Amino acid sequence: MSRRSGILEFAVLGLLREAPMHGYELRKRLNTSLGIFRAFSYGTLYPCLKTLVANGWLAEEPGSAPEDALAASLAGRRAKIVYRLTAEGKEHFEELLSHTGPDSWEDEHFAARFAFFGQTEREVRMRVLEGRRSRLEERLEKMRASLARTRERLDDYTLELQRHGMESVEREVRWLNELIESERAGRDQRRSGSEASAGPAEQDKTSGETGGLPRHGGSTRPDPSDDTTK
Repeated sequence: MSRRSGILEFAVLGLLREAPMHGYELRKRLNTSLGIFRAFSYGTLYPCLKTLVANGWLAEEPGSAPEDALAASLAGRRAKIVYRLTAEGKEHFEELLSHTGPDSWEDEHFAARFAFFGQTEREVRMRVLEGRRSRLEERLEKMRASLARTRERLDDYTLELQRHGMESVEREVRWLNELIESERAGRDQRRSGSEASAGPAEQDKTSGETGGLPRHGGSTRPDPSDDTTK
């Protein structure tokens, strides 16, 4: 399985965890909610859905509305198939959510992971964010070293393009710093509150909270799939 098809499977499972959908709805959500999939076609999505069904992670069901089936029959078309996440599929998706290895720091995979941070445990979010920051800091160091070696041989426009790429990476690093600090602040605030009002069992709960996002409007999320950051 290629890395890109693995990202698509992850996103499909995540969307179907919210609610069952048919293929058109899924493609629309992938294109509008997860912009990294805007170039995907039905020819890519449906083989992915068939694979997930074959693995037992999705179930196919006929459309629930009788009038839809009747209209489809009169038009000579098959009724739309609705895809539903199975218990095994939910378990598999939760396992994927817990992964924090290097693949989760790469551009497209990170964008997909970030889209489902609301369903991800706080400690996992922290590890993914810190890993992504580390990866970008390494990239930034290489870009600066390369520019220092070659800047005398570059024309003004190529030099400006190199600078633009560095600025894009620097902007995402700043954004990640804000997210990481907000996650830490939320964790510390919750821990202080729980120590004051709850027993030890309550103090260890860390999953699914979304209080780590910065609460100001001055920061916008960079696009991790921007070619200038690669």
